[in-house]
Amino acid sequence: MSLLKCAVVPPSAAHTATVVFLHGLGDSGYGWHPVGEMFAPRFPHIKWLFPHAPNVPVTLNGGMRMPAWYDIKSLNAGAGGEDEAGMLATVEQVNALIKSEIDNGIPASRIILGGFSQGSAMSLLTCLLSEKKLAGIVALSGYLPLNNKIAGLKTSANDDTPILMGHGSADSVVNFEWGKASAEFLKYRLKAKVDFKTYYGMEHSTSPKELEDVATFIGSALPQVSSLHADL
Repeated sequence: MSLLKCAVVPPSAAHTATVVFLHGLGDSGYGWHPVGEMFAPRFPHIKWLFPHAPNVPVTLNGGMRMPAWYDIKSLNAGAGGEDEAGMLATVEQVNALIKSEIDNGIPASRIILGGFSQGSAMSLLTCLLSEKKLAGIVALSGYLPLNNKIAGLKTSANDDTPILMGHGSADSVVNFEWGKASAEFLKYRLKAKVDFKTYYGMEHSTSPKELEDVATFIGSALPQVSSLHADL
């Protein structure tokens, strides 16, 4: 399995942390690369990785190939079945990317995984299935996939990992109530450490307020340190 190709924003100081952020359906890592560039001066110790999804047939798009982390059959929660095989293949690819960072000296506890929409769903799923404790999860405008079986699949590695979820109240692509229900399932059924933030009037997008909340979360989870002593 080849490592996912990424758009990268390198650290400008000693590299002591990494953020991996997964884009949404039909996008590429370059879509979120400007956010990494915007945050970089604030977090000079962080390397930003924005992986590019492979081109796969997407049922919702009439079977046409497009950048996607898994096939989508419907935008309605629970409708049409989920592409479990595609999701788990992406989890494997994301874990390989995380492992490459660990192999390069960055502990899992100094890595945040995040994403938008499809990427958000994959960041949540990867977190729950991971054997490595991550620093945090940022899940924007997404939902929890495989929630009918995730309780039996999840590990305990990230039971205490902070999760920031953000969703626009006017989202017509991934319905706001779907995102909110996912957060409640994570919090009350899986006992995850979830902070769910609502952005009133925001559609399937992001906003300056949400990005500031993300920056605050990253600053708390990945403070700048002089050296790394964590267990790899």
